[in-house]
Amino acid sequence: MQDPPSSVPAVGAKQGGENPAPIIERRARRERWAWAEASIWTDRMLAALEEGVKGGCWFSLIDKVCSPKNLWASWAKVARNKGSAGVDGVTIEQFQKDAEANLRHLSQRLRDGTYRPKPIRRTQIPKADGTRRPLGIPTVQDRIVQGAVRHAIEPIFERHFAQHSYGFRPGRGCKDALRRVDALLKDGYRYVVDADLKSYFDTIPHDLLMRQVRLRVADGRVLRLIESFLDANIMEGTDQWTPMAGSPQGAVLSPLLSNIYLDPLDHLMADQPGLEMVRYADDFVILCRTQQQAQDALEQVRRWTARAGLTLHPDKTRLIDAATESFEFLGYRFDKGRRYARDKSKQKLRASIRALTPRTSGVSLQATIACLNPILRGWFGYFKHARLGTLREVDGYVRTRLRSILRKRCKRKGRARGADHQRWPNAYFAELGLFSLDRAQRAACASP
Repeated sequence: MQDPPSSVPAVGAKQGGENPAPIIERRARRERWAWAEASIWTDRMLAALEEGVKGGCWFSLIDKVCSPKNLWASWAKVARNKGSAGVDGVTIEQFQKDAEANLRHLSQRLRDGTYRPKPIRRTQIPKADGTRRPLGIPTVQDRIVQGAVRHAIEPIFERHFAQHSYGFRPGRGCKDALRRVDALLKDGYRYVVDADLKSYFDTIPHDLLMRQVRLRVADGRVLRLIESFLDANIMEGTDQWTPMAGSPQGAVLSPLLSNIYLDPLDHLMADQPGLEMVRYADDFVILCRTQQQAQDALEQVRRWTARAGLTLHPDKTRLIDAATESFEFLGYRFDKGRRYARDKSKQKLRASIRALTPRTSGVSLQATIACLNPILRGWFGYFKHARLGTLREVDGYVRTRLRSILRKRCKRKGRARGADHQRWPNAYFAELGLFSLDRAQRAACASP
């Protein structure tokens, strides 16, 4: 099949007697799959994807994985995302110095079957509640290969994923999931199953996960590649071990694999009348019109997770009436039809602000504000639908931190108070360019 021309003729137009309909259809298909890696997913491959392949299973994918164009595309994403070095100590900058030769060698090792992933370096990331979340850091070359595998198999699974799954999917995100929850609550879905999978990424059974992958991928070499990533040793300090379950958070393939494993649960819930599931990765809620429907849904989830080798968190999984109780989802707290930023989200923001605004700071106020503004703009971008009081509270906290710095420079003790608000009014910080969440929200509400 020839590549589409640079311009699409008008419907009904003729060019050398050629029917324009196939060209228009091909263009439309390419637009639907614009995110798919073009060096793999050609027009012919996309047509097969939408029309279906024999048995619903794909063979001969390894040549797509190790193609130079695919590896270059994957490397470009790895370089753009930056990140730390893995156990081999090779940084993005070091790999980039001889990227062409490195990728050529990587392609050859994939072709001749000598490629083996290196152990994954594990580090612990502090969470707002004082606990820590394990983060896996593969080597740069392993991140490239995982990305190349993802390019090859993601469209195959994406075509079958449920509509209510929003996490780590092309063209979808947290805001879409939040809008869906908001719409369902307003439509009368008042009973909510607020579910939490305990240590999900660390407990996915490898054998059951690979069984799900094999339903749509039959290329043995690609399957062995995926298994080798799952079985790669974990290194934390001087300790090293082979994981018996789980898919490390931080690995390029993990988000896709996590969606693949929960896909049967998605479709199980989608087939139940009277309920609506909204899922983002391992975080999901099920909204129902009646309490009985919610109880039945929770029982089905319990049975499915038990069969799947997963565990519902006993303290964080509950059934609530959204008309009288609140629940949290993706950083927001839903309370009686209103949205608030949850306490943990505010605490995390305050910690970031405190780190940039110590009273003894020797940095100029303009430089401090320049560091604060990207954080405040990002927080506003996500939480602009929270109640207005929340954003005013953040603004007040930021200005108090800045006034305390100025107070210290005037040889006064303690945090800002009283006359400091007249000495350095809100307008003073606005003139210095401090981003105001309150003002930004009012402007957004006033715009047509």
